[in-house]
Amino acid sequence: MALKVGDKAPGFSLKNQDDKDVSIDSLLGQVPMVIYFYPKNFTPGCTAQACSFRDQYQDFTDAGAKVFGISADSVASHKRFRAKHNLPFDTLSDQKNKIRRLYGVKNELLGLLPGRETFVIDATGTVKMRFNSMMAGKHIPKALSVIKGL
Repeated sequence: MALKVGDKAPGFSLKNQDDKDVSIDSLLGQVPMVIYFYPKNFTPGCTAQACSFRDQYQDFTDAGAKVFGISADSVASHKRFRAKHNLPFDTLSDQKNKIRRLYGVKNELLGLLPGRETFVIDATGTVKMRFNSMMAGKHIPKALSVIKGL
């Protein structure tokens, strides 16, 4: 079942670009978070989205939020992607798409391409925004507006 605005966000743990476990469980109910799911490292739209989050990262952290990007790419791919684009936030590897399914992120383009969705979770662990659009550039301003309003 898809996660909806007002639901409690489920916790999880995934490996980041440095092959270290990142536990969202420990952050739920502590700090606001932006969790964005994207199709694939190094593709034009995903690179633009990640770099836009990077460019506005200070605005997110000034609002007290943590940012996480999630795709099915390997830890090694995330390491290269993060380094190449100087991303200041963790990119998490969900190779089996377990967390993508847990959050109800569906595939796009006739089921061929993993979906692009952004979730904003407040400091109580409640989903405040769920935004689904293959238009990568629209995610950052929407998420930042919600984060600033918390």
